Amino acid sequence: MASQLRFDGRVVLVTGAGGGLGRAYALAFAERGASVVDSVEEGEKLVKAALDAFGRIDVVVNNAGILRDRSFARISDEDWDIIHRVHLRGSFQVTRAAWDHMKKQRYGRIIMTSSASGIYGNFGQANYSAAKLGTLGLANTLSIEGRKSNIHCNTIAPNAGSRMTQTVMPEDLVEALKPEYVAPLVLWLCHESCEENGSLFEVGAGWIGKLRWERSLGAIVRKRNQPMTPEAVKAHWEKICDFDNASKPQSIQDSTGSILEVLSKVDSEGGVAANHTSHAASAATAGFAGAVGYKLSSFSSTYTQLETIMYALGVGASVKDPKDLKFVYEGSSDFSCLPTFGVIIAQKSMMNGGLAEIPGLSINFAKVLHGEQYLELYKPLPTSGTLRCEAVVADVLDKGSGVVILMDVYSYSGKELICYNQFSIFLVGSGGFGGKRTSDKVKEAVALPNRPPDNVLTDTTSLNQAALYRLSGDWNPLHIDPNFANLAGFDKPILHGLCTFGFSARHVLRQFSDNDVSRFKAIKARFAKPVYPGQTLQTEMWKEGDRIHFQTKVQETGDVVISNAYVDLLPASATLAKTPSVGAELQSALVFEEIGRRLKDVGREVVKKVNAVFEWHITKGGAPAAKWTIDLKNGSGKVYQGPAKGSADTTIIISDEDFMEVVLGKLDPQKAFFSGRLKARGNIMLSQKLEMILKDYAKL
Repeated sequence: MASQLRFDGRVVLVTGAGGGLGRAYALAFAERGASVVDSVEEGEKLVKAALDAFGRIDVVVNNAGILRDRSFARISDEDWDIIHRVHLRGSFQVTRAAWDHMKKQRYGRIIMTSSASGIYGNFGQANYSAAKLGTLGLANTLSIEGRKSNIHCNTIAPNAGSRMTQTVMPEDLVEALKPEYVAPLVLWLCHESCEENGSLFEVGAGWIGKLRWERSLGAIVRKRNQPMTPEAVKAHWEKICDFDNASKPQSIQDSTGSILEVLSKVDSEGGVAANHTSHAASAATAGFAGAVGYKLSSFSSTYTQLETIMYALGVGASVKDPKDLKFVYEGSSDFSCLPTFGVIIAQKSMMNGGLAEIPGLSINFAKVLHGEQYLELYKPLPTSGTLRCEAVVADVLDKGSGVVILMDVYSYSGKELICYNQFSIFLVGSGGFGGKRTSDKVKEAVALPNRPPDNVLTDTTSLNQAALYRLSGDWNPLHIDPNFANLAGFDKPILHGLCTFGFSARHVLRQFSDNDVSRFKAIKARFAKPVYPGQTLQTEMWKEGDRIHFQTKVQETGDVVISNAYVDLLPASATLAKTPSVGAELQSALVFEEIGRRLKDVGREVVKKVNAVFEWHITKGGAPAAKWTIDLKNGSGKVYQGPAKGSADTTIIISDEDFMEVVLGKLDPQKAFFSGRLKARGNIMLSQKLEMILKDYAKL
């Protein structure tokens, strides 16, 4: 036989315990070892009494209630107010008094009492029904906010005889529905071993049933180039009300998380023009239209190799994969910046409050979603540098259930355009103002090929992934603060959408270009659902020419989190064409050529003294610009452009400018090394012999 559920050491407060249900609860808890504080009224004060007497409060059962039944036409303000004051406000006040104490002790169990009248409605009980359904809403929110502190809140709708129900139930029925048939459910829900939270139960006469919401699949009642009309709703009414294959939403995310998917279907199947019948809609149209073309304040942002590496780690690059070393180690011979770092600088225009500047837009930031993202590079991003960004509102679209703001951001190095971003920002609930639905300025998402993916890569995110990624500049507390995440309707902080975006792009880059960042041209992605840190990201990829289509799923759930996405790659020949003319742009090229000429006379002598191969990686503006090899190991020595044909003994990374400083004797190589301006790997001691070459043989 199962061991008895005990409450030894627990302190329980039961309101409305003068008789009926409350008295049954109090006696049952006490019988099983609990210290019980009960009351007929003024339960809020008894929280303090419980704390004074026992030093803690573990369980609150909100049971107190009264009836003032009247038909709706006969309800007075007093009838309405007293019911809400006792049932809803009373539950709020008692629970609030205990809440902080439960949080501090990281334990609490709360019961709210609803009613069948509140769930289904009942003639003559409009005041009572409204208050009782209100307690359910209160309990649902408390279950979310209290979860992280091990505070569980559940709701019961009891059918039991009591002094309160004697006025509305026959005596024999009151006797049959004993309070003792309800108390066992309350005790189980309040036991420390019970994990139930945020649930609703009907209970009575020895029967218990759990209730949940159910939602039909519904219907999209929009047609392209036609107003949405009541007739269209009527035509789809049967489908709207069809509960075959119904879903069962359990959270606000389930309720709102599919908005973007629905909008995608609307866009692909044909949209609807909003009604133009109201003056308010016309005014809104004019206001939104006035935002188009608005330029946000331009700004410049300087970043170093530290930010480049921090971003790479934030999107999953790891030393566990040797091919990732080029993204996380500044001493790597081909140290590179991940292409998607381009969104980090650009998003600062909005992270710094830029959206609030836009005229004609009243933005509730609690209802802002990042819908889609497009990024295009015109040359590889330097590993450090200063970029100047200019942002402009490209267009504003009316999607009915919301507004889409297209924000174009151009990032320059000097006068040279380095990259371009388009942020699609979705404002939930701001649509229906009669604006246009489409724009030729949109960088469109593209449907996936209709075949199994060609390649699949997976990465498990760290529990600290969001905490790490936010260091790149997205400080939204939604991704780190459990309290804020709960307020937004999430069980816990979620991963940044652009972090998932970075993981996915890295998968494509690794699979189809061997991490060659010079081949990356553009990426487009649509954000579909949130990801939680610790989940595994699975990127499915389809190759069609130089375009790689992809979608990203959470492996544990199968949910698609990035949809209709693609990466455009440059062919290898195109990247070679983009390489600058080394002789024309790099001063170091002249030096290497001169060293090569001098070696023709003294090469064999130098080879005997040095006996090493040196590979040089010359950078310009933080980006790789050229590779040269000085072979002082074979034959009479040789200097040539490109990587070593065999293995290099020492690899040196230095900027074109610093190289010239070293050659001219203005920069000491050792000081350059310790200051990070010169990086070396391999046999570093051989660089001392190299210094001899530059000083004694080049004589430039």
